[in-house]
Amino acid sequence: MTENYTALYEEHRKLGASFTDFGGWQMPLKYSSELAEHHAVRKSAGLFDLSHMGEVWVTGPDAAAFLDHALVGKISAMAVGKAKYSLICNEDGGIIDDLITYRRDDEKFLVVPNAGNAKVVAAALAERAGSAQEGGFDVTVQDASAETSLIAVQGPKAESILLRLVPAAQHELVTDLLYYAAVEVPFLVGGASQDLLLARTGYTGEDGFEIFVNNDDAVALWQALIAVAEDGELTPAGLASRDSLRLEAGMPLYGNELSLEGDPFAAGLGPVVALSKEGDFIGKAALAAKKEAGAGTTTGRRLVGLKGLGRRAGRGHYPVLKDGNTVGEVTSGQPSPSLGYPVAMAYVDVEFTEPGTALDIDLRGKTEPFEVVALPFYKRQK
Repeated sequence: MTENYTALYEEHRKLGASFTDFGGWQMPLKYSSELAEHHAVRKSAGLFDLSHMGEVWVTGPDAAAFLDHALVGKISAMAVGKAKYSLICNEDGGIIDDLITYRRDDEKFLVVPNAGNAKVVAAALAERAGSAQEGGFDVTVQDASAETSLIAVQGPKAESILLRLVPAAQHELVTDLLYYAAVEVPFLVGGASQDLLLARTGYTGEDGFEIFVNNDDAVALWQALIAVAEDGELTPAGLASRDSLRLEAGMPLYGNELSLEGDPFAAGLGPVVALSKEGDFIGKAALAAKKEAGAGTTTGRRLVGLKGLGRRAGRGHYPVLKDGNTVGEVTSGQPSPSLGYPVAMAYVDVEFTEPGTALDIDLRGKTEPFEVVALPFYKRQK
Protein backbone atom coordinates (compact mmCIF):
# COMPACT_ATOMS: atom_id res chain seq x y z
CA MET A 1 0.00 0.00 0.00
CA THR A 2 1.23 3.49 -0.85
CA GLU A 3 2.46 5.46 2.13
CA ASN A 4 1.13 8.99 2.47
CA TYR A 5 2.43 11.55 4.93
CA THR A 6 0.43 14.41 6.40
CA ALA A 7 1.79 17.95 6.47
CA LEU A 8 2.38 17.42 10.21
CA TYR A 9 4.49 14.27 9.90
CA GLU A 10 7.75 16.01 10.95
CA GLU A 11 6.00 17.58 13.94
CA HIS A 12 4.95 14.11 15.10
CA ARG A 13 8.45 12.77 14.56
CA LYS A 14 9.94 15.58 16.67
CA LEU A 15 7.49 14.71 19.44
CA GLY A 16 8.71 11.11 19.43
CA ALA A 17 5.60 9.54 17.93
CA SER A 18 5.34 5.85 17.13
CA PHE A 19 3.79 5.51 13.67
CA THR A 20 1.38 3.04 12.12
CA ASP A 21 -0.17 2.59 8.69
CA PHE A 22 -3.83 3.64 8.63
CA GLY A 23 -5.71 3.78 5.34
CA GLY A 24 -2.40 4.12 3.50
CA TRP A 25 -1.20 6.97 5.73
CA GLN A 26 1.69 7.02 8.19
CA MET A 27 -0.10 8.26 11.31
CA PRO A 28 0.99 8.69 14.93
CA LEU A 29 -0.18 5.69 16.96
CA LYS A 30 0.95 7.26 20.23
CA TYR A 31 3.59 9.70 21.48
CA SER A 32 4.41 8.17 24.85
CA SER A 33 1.57 6.49 26.71
CA GLU A 34 -1.74 5.83 24.95
CA LEU A 35 -3.33 5.56 28.39
CA ALA A 36 -2.08 9.02 29.38
CA GLU A 37 -3.30 10.43 26.07
CA HIS A 38 -6.74 8.89 26.62
CA HIS A 39 -7.06 10.36 30.13
CA ALA A 40 -5.81 13.75 28.89
CA VAL A 41 -8.74 13.98 26.48
CA ARG A 42 -11.23 13.02 29.18
CA LYS A 43 -9.79 15.40 31.81
CA SER A 44 -8.21 18.28 29.86
CA ALA A 45 -7.65 18.25 26.08
CA GLY A 46 -5.96 16.23 23.36
CA LEU A 47 -4.49 17.42 20.07
CA PHE A 48 -5.04 15.17 17.04
CA ASP A 49 -3.83 15.18 13.45
CA LEU A 50 -6.77 13.97 11.34
CA SER A 51 -5.32 15.04 8.01
CA HIS A 52 -5.73 11.53 6.61
CA MET A 53 -9.47 12.20 6.41
CA GLY A 54 -10.96 13.25 3.07
CA GLU A 55 -12.47 16.59 2.09
CA VAL A 56 -14.78 16.66 -0.94
CA TRP A 57 -16.54 19.88 -1.96
CA VAL A 58 -19.90 19.61 -3.72
CA THR A 59 -21.07 22.91 -5.22
CA GLY A 60 -23.67 24.10 -7.71
CA PRO A 61 -27.41 24.80 -8.13
CA ASP A 62 -28.30 21.11 -7.69
CA ALA A 63 -25.92 20.41 -4.80
CA ALA A 64 -28.59 19.76 -2.15
CA ALA A 65 -30.75 17.62 -4.45
CA PHE A 66 -27.69 15.72 -5.62
CA LEU A 67 -26.57 14.84 -2.07
CA ASP A 68 -30.12 13.69 -1.30
CA HIS A 69 -29.70 11.30 -4.24
CA ALA A 70 -26.12 10.24 -3.42
CA LEU A 71 -26.41 9.78 0.37
CA VAL A 72 -29.03 8.08 2.54
CA GLY A 73 -29.86 11.19 4.63
CA LYS A 74 -31.99 14.20 3.78
CA ILE A 75 -29.13 16.60 3.24
CA SER A 76 -31.38 19.27 1.66
CA ALA A 77 -33.08 19.75 5.05
CA MET A 78 -29.85 20.98 6.65
CA ALA A 79 -29.59 24.65 7.56
CA VAL A 80 -26.54 26.59 6.41
CA GLY A 81 -23.82 26.24 9.05
CA LYS A 82 -24.98 22.83 10.26
CA ALA A 83 -23.41 19.38 9.91
CA LYS A 84 -25.04 15.99 9.43
CA TYR A 85 -23.84 12.42 9.92
CA SER A 86 -24.82 10.16 7.04
CA LEU A 87 -23.90 7.11 4.97
CA ILE A 88 -23.07 6.54 1.34
CA CYS A 89 -24.35 3.13 0.25
CA ASN A 90 -24.25 1.04 -2.91
CA GLU A 91 -27.30 -0.18 -4.80
CA ASP A 92 -27.43 -3.27 -2.58
CA GLY A 93 -27.61 -1.15 0.57
CA GLY A 94 -24.04 -2.00 1.58
CA ILE A 95 -22.19 0.77 3.41
CA ILE A 96 -19.40 2.34 1.34
CA ASP A 97 -18.59 4.76 4.16
CA ASP A 98 -20.00 6.80 7.00
CA LEU A 99 -19.29 10.50 6.71
CA ILE A 100 -20.13 14.00 7.85
CA THR A 101 -21.51 16.67 5.52
CA TYR A 102 -21.24 20.39 6.31
CA ARG A 103 -23.53 22.90 4.60
CA ARG A 104 -21.55 26.07 3.99
CA ASP A 105 -24.19 27.94 1.94
CA ASP A 106 -27.25 27.12 -0.18
CA GLU A 107 -25.18 25.61 -2.97
CA LYS A 108 -21.96 24.60 -1.21
CA PHE A 109 -21.33 21.47 0.89
CA LEU A 110 -18.23 19.85 2.36
CA VAL A 111 -18.32 16.03 2.58
CA VAL A 112 -15.76 14.43 4.91
CA PRO A 113 -15.22 10.67 4.37
CA ASN A 114 -12.90 8.37 6.29
CA ALA A 115 -9.23 8.05 5.39
CA GLY A 116 -9.19 4.68 3.66
CA ASN A 117 -12.40 5.47 1.78
CA ALA A 118 -11.70 9.07 0.73
CA LYS A 119 -10.79 8.31 -2.89
CA VAL A 120 -13.59 5.76 -3.25
CA VAL A 121 -16.16 8.24 -1.92
CA ALA A 122 -14.88 11.08 -4.10
CA ALA A 123 -15.06 8.82 -7.17
CA ALA A 124 -18.54 7.59 -6.25
CA LEU A 125 -19.81 11.14 -5.83
CA ALA A 126 -18.33 12.22 -9.16
CA GLU A 127 -19.91 9.22 -10.89
CA ARG A 128 -23.30 9.79 -9.27
CA ALA A 129 -23.28 13.45 -10.27
CA GLY A 130 -23.09 12.52 -13.95
CA SER A 131 -23.33 15.28 -16.49
CA ALA A 132 -26.02 17.96 -16.43
CA GLN A 133 -26.09 17.78 -20.24
CA GLU A 134 -26.92 14.08 -20.01
CA GLY A 135 -29.66 14.40 -17.41
CA GLY A 136 -27.33 14.44 -14.42
CA PHE A 137 -26.99 17.07 -11.72
CA ASP A 138 -25.66 20.60 -12.17
CA VAL A 139 -22.91 20.23 -9.58
CA THR A 140 -19.14 20.23 -9.33
CA VAL A 141 -17.42 17.58 -7.22
CA GLN A 142 -13.91 18.62 -6.13
CA ASP A 143 -11.67 16.34 -4.07
CA ALA A 144 -9.59 18.74 -1.93
CA SER A 145 -8.17 16.02 0.35
CA ALA A 146 -4.59 16.34 -0.89
CA GLU A 147 -4.43 20.07 -0.09
CA THR A 148 -6.30 20.05 3.22
CA SER A 149 -5.20 19.28 6.76
CA LEU A 150 -7.53 18.64 9.68
CA ILE A 151 -6.54 19.30 13.29
CA ALA A 152 -8.76 18.38 16.24
CA VAL A 153 -8.75 19.67 19.80
CA GLN A 154 -10.90 17.42 21.99
CA GLY A 155 -11.71 17.55 25.67
CA PRO A 156 -13.29 19.75 28.37
CA LYS A 157 -10.62 22.48 27.99
CA ALA A 158 -10.77 22.54 24.16
CA GLU A 159 -12.88 25.69 23.96
CA SER A 160 -10.77 27.72 26.37
CA ILE A 161 -7.58 26.78 24.52
CA LEU A 162 -8.97 27.75 21.11
CA LEU A 163 -10.18 31.11 22.40
CA ARG A 164 -6.57 32.16 23.04
CA LEU A 165 -5.99 32.12 19.27
CA VAL A 166 -9.18 34.04 18.41
CA PRO A 167 -9.60 37.83 18.72
CA ALA A 168 -11.73 38.72 21.74
CA ALA A 169 -14.32 40.43 19.54
CA GLN A 170 -14.96 37.09 17.78
CA HIS A 171 -15.04 34.82 20.84
CA GLU A 172 -18.80 34.33 20.49
CA LEU A 173 -18.23 32.59 17.16
CA VAL A 174 -16.62 29.81 19.20
CA THR A 175 -18.61 29.91 22.44
CA ASP A 176 -21.99 30.04 20.64
CA LEU A 177 -21.12 27.28 18.17
CA LEU A 178 -23.45 24.33 18.69
CA TYR A 179 -22.60 20.64 18.38
CA TYR A 180 -22.61 19.48 14.75
CA ALA A 181 -22.26 23.00 13.41
CA ALA A 182 -19.42 24.88 11.71
CA VAL A 183 -18.37 28.50 11.19
CA GLU A 184 -15.50 30.51 9.72
CA VAL A 185 -13.37 31.86 12.58
CA PRO A 186 -10.35 34.22 12.45
CA PHE A 187 -7.36 32.52 14.07
CA LEU A 188 -4.25 34.49 15.04
CA VAL A 189 -1.41 32.29 13.83
CA GLY A 190 2.14 33.45 13.19
CA GLY A 191 1.26 37.08 13.80
CA ALA A 192 -1.46 37.12 11.15
CA SER A 193 -5.21 36.51 11.18
CA GLN A 194 -6.55 33.71 9.01
CA ASP A 195 -10.17 32.64 8.58
CA LEU A 196 -10.45 28.87 9.11
CA LEU A 197 -13.44 26.54 9.09
CA LEU A 198 -14.12 25.44 12.68
CA ALA A 199 -16.52 22.57 13.38
CA ARG A 200 -17.84 21.48 16.77
CA THR A 201 -17.57 17.81 15.98
CA GLY A 202 -15.39 14.92 17.09
CA TYR A 203 -14.88 11.22 17.59
CA THR A 204 -14.07 11.02 21.30
CA GLY A 205 -17.32 11.48 23.22
CA GLU A 206 -16.03 14.79 24.60
CA ASP A 207 -16.72 18.38 23.66
CA GLY A 208 -14.27 19.39 20.98
CA PHE A 209 -13.48 20.99 17.67
CA GLU A 210 -12.05 20.13 14.27
CA ILE A 211 -10.22 22.80 12.26
CA PHE A 212 -9.80 22.64 8.47
CA VAL A 213 -6.63 24.32 7.27
CA ASN A 214 -4.52 24.38 4.11
CA ASN A 215 -1.48 22.10 4.26
CA ASP A 216 0.86 25.09 4.02
CA ASP A 217 -0.52 26.55 7.27
CA ALA A 218 -1.02 23.32 9.23
CA VAL A 219 2.34 23.33 11.02
CA ALA A 220 1.92 26.94 12.15
CA LEU A 221 -1.55 26.19 13.55
CA TRP A 222 -0.37 23.01 15.30
CA GLN A 223 2.55 24.84 16.89
CA ALA A 224 0.37 27.80 17.88
CA LEU A 225 -2.10 25.54 19.68
CA ILE A 226 0.72 23.91 21.64
CA ALA A 227 2.26 27.29 22.42
CA VAL A 228 -0.90 28.84 23.93
CA ALA A 229 -1.67 25.83 26.12
CA GLU A 230 -0.42 25.71 29.68
CA ASP A 231 1.80 22.85 30.85
CA GLY A 232 -0.14 19.58 30.78
CA GLU A 233 -3.25 21.23 29.40
CA LEU A 234 -3.03 20.01 25.78
CA THR A 235 -1.56 16.59 25.02
CA PRO A 236 -0.74 15.40 21.47
CA ALA A 237 -2.70 12.18 21.03
CA GLY A 238 -2.49 9.38 18.50
CA LEU A 239 -4.75 6.80 16.88
CA ALA A 240 -4.53 4.34 19.80
CA SER A 241 -6.20 6.72 22.24
CA ARG A 242 -8.62 7.90 19.58
CA ASP A 243 -9.77 4.30 19.18
CA SER A 244 -10.28 3.70 22.90
CA LEU A 245 -12.09 7.04 23.23
CA ARG A 246 -14.49 6.35 20.34
CA LEU A 247 -15.16 2.82 21.61
CA GLU A 248 -16.15 4.13 25.05
CA ALA A 249 -18.43 6.61 23.26
CA GLY A 250 -20.04 3.77 21.27
CA MET A 251 -19.05 5.28 17.92
CA PRO A 252 -18.69 2.86 14.99
CA LEU A 253 -15.47 2.49 13.02
CA TYR A 254 -15.61 1.68 9.33
CA GLY A 255 -14.02 -1.71 8.76
CA ASN A 256 -15.05 -2.86 12.24
CA GLU A 257 -18.72 -2.08 12.90
CA LEU A 258 -19.50 -0.86 9.36
CA SER A 259 -18.72 -2.46 5.98
CA LEU A 260 -20.01 -3.14 2.48
CA GLU A 261 -21.51 -6.36 3.84
CA GLY A 262 -23.09 -4.47 6.72
CA ASP A 263 -26.59 -3.24 7.31
CA PRO A 264 -27.36 0.28 8.63
CA PHE A 265 -30.35 -1.06 10.56
CA ALA A 266 -28.37 -3.87 12.21
CA ALA A 267 -25.73 -1.28 13.13
CA GLY A 268 -28.31 0.85 14.93
CA LEU A 269 -28.16 3.55 12.24
CA GLY A 270 -31.76 3.23 11.05
CA PRO A 271 -32.57 6.87 11.95
CA VAL A 272 -29.79 7.98 9.55
CA VAL A 273 -31.62 6.40 6.57
CA ALA A 274 -34.31 8.79 5.29
CA LEU A 275 -36.53 6.38 3.37
CA SER A 276 -39.37 8.93 3.39
CA LYS A 277 -37.47 11.73 1.63
CA GLU A 278 -38.71 12.77 -1.79
CA GLY A 279 -37.22 11.11 -4.86
CA ASP A 280 -35.00 8.12 -5.25
CA PHE A 281 -31.53 7.66 -3.78
CA ILE A 282 -28.79 5.11 -4.31
CA GLY A 283 -29.63 1.97 -2.34
CA LYS A 284 -33.18 3.04 -1.41
CA ALA A 285 -34.98 -0.07 -2.64
CA ALA A 286 -32.50 -2.43 -1.02
CA LEU A 287 -32.51 -0.52 2.26
CA ALA A 288 -36.33 -0.44 2.34
CA ALA A 289 -36.33 -4.21 1.87
CA LYS A 290 -33.74 -4.66 4.64
CA LYS A 291 -35.81 -2.56 7.01
CA GLU A 292 -39.01 -4.46 6.21
CA ALA A 293 -37.28 -7.83 6.55
CA GLY A 294 -35.91 -6.88 9.95
CA ALA A 295 -39.11 -5.39 11.36
CA GLY A 296 -40.74 -7.57 13.98
CA THR A 297 -38.61 -10.63 13.24
CA THR A 298 -36.27 -12.59 15.48
CA THR A 299 -33.66 -13.31 12.82
CA GLY A 300 -30.34 -11.72 12.04
CA ARG A 301 -27.84 -9.93 14.26
CA ARG A 302 -27.73 -6.49 15.84
CA LEU A 303 -24.88 -4.38 17.15
CA VAL A 304 -24.73 -4.26 20.95
CA GLY A 305 -22.47 -3.11 23.72
CA LEU A 306 -20.87 -5.71 25.99
CA LYS A 307 -19.58 -4.95 29.49
CA GLY A 308 -16.92 -7.30 30.84
CA LEU A 309 -17.59 -8.83 34.25
CA GLY A 310 -14.00 -10.03 34.55
CA ARG A 311 -10.63 -8.49 33.80
CA ARG A 312 -9.84 -9.79 30.31
CA ALA A 313 -10.96 -7.98 27.17
CA GLY A 314 -12.46 -9.35 24.00
CA ARG A 315 -10.95 -8.32 20.68
CA GLY A 316 -12.16 -8.02 17.11
CA HIS A 317 -13.45 -11.26 15.54
CA TYR A 318 -13.57 -13.15 18.86
CA PRO A 319 -16.70 -15.34 19.05
CA VAL A 320 -19.58 -14.37 21.33
CA LEU A 321 -21.16 -17.36 23.07
CA LYS A 322 -24.42 -18.27 24.80
CA ASP A 323 -24.37 -21.57 26.69
CA GLY A 324 -21.31 -22.57 24.68
CA ASN A 325 -22.90 -21.86 21.29
CA THR A 326 -21.66 -19.09 18.99
CA VAL A 327 -24.28 -16.32 18.76
CA GLY A 328 -22.17 -13.41 17.57
CA GLU A 329 -18.79 -11.84 16.90
CA VAL A 330 -16.87 -8.98 18.48
CA THR A 331 -16.16 -6.03 16.17
CA SER A 332 -14.13 -3.88 18.63
CA GLY A 333 -13.01 -4.50 22.18
CA GLN A 334 -10.44 -3.50 24.80
CA PRO A 335 -10.14 -2.45 28.44
CA SER A 336 -11.88 0.87 29.11
CA PRO A 337 -9.43 3.33 30.68
CA SER A 338 -12.25 5.60 31.87
CA LEU A 339 -14.53 2.93 33.32
CA GLY A 340 -12.05 0.37 34.61
CA TYR A 341 -13.53 -2.72 32.99
CA PRO A 342 -13.42 -4.32 29.52
CA VAL A 343 -15.91 -3.16 26.89
CA ALA A 344 -16.72 -4.42 23.42
CA MET A 345 -19.10 -3.91 20.55
CA ALA A 346 -20.37 -7.01 18.81
CA TYR A 347 -22.97 -8.25 16.37
CA VAL A 348 -25.17 -10.69 18.28
CA ASP A 349 -28.20 -12.80 17.34
CA VAL A 350 -31.23 -10.57 17.90
CA GLU A 351 -32.75 -12.75 20.64
CA PHE A 352 -29.72 -12.04 22.84
CA THR A 353 -29.59 -8.24 22.45
CA GLU A 354 -31.65 -7.17 25.48
CA PRO A 355 -29.61 -5.21 28.06
CA GLY A 356 -28.74 -7.44 30.97
CA THR A 357 -28.39 -10.58 28.83
CA ALA A 358 -25.48 -12.73 30.05
CA LEU A 359 -23.06 -13.77 27.31
CA ASP A 360 -19.48 -14.99 27.07
CA ILE A 361 -16.60 -14.10 24.78
CA ASP A 362 -14.26 -16.84 23.69
CA LEU A 363 -10.78 -15.48 24.44
CA ARG A 364 -8.67 -17.96 22.51
CA GLY A 365 -10.21 -21.02 24.12
CA LYS A 366 -11.11 -19.54 27.50
CA THR A 367 -14.54 -17.98 28.09
CA GLU A 368 -14.92 -14.66 29.84
CA PRO A 369 -18.30 -13.36 31.14
CA PHE A 370 -19.91 -10.26 29.64
CA GLU A 371 -23.35 -8.72 29.73
CA VAL A 372 -25.26 -6.72 27.13
CA VAL A 373 -25.51 -3.00 27.94
CA ALA A 374 -26.94 0.01 26.14
CA LEU A 375 -24.54 2.13 24.12
CA PRO A 376 -22.64 4.34 24.67
CA PHE A 377 -20.53 2.98 27.51
CA TYR A 378 -19.39 6.47 28.47
CA LYS A 379 -21.25 9.81 28.46
CA ARG A 380 -19.52 13.02 29.38
CA GLN A 381 -20.91 15.24 32.13
CA LYS A 382 -22.33 18.40 30.55
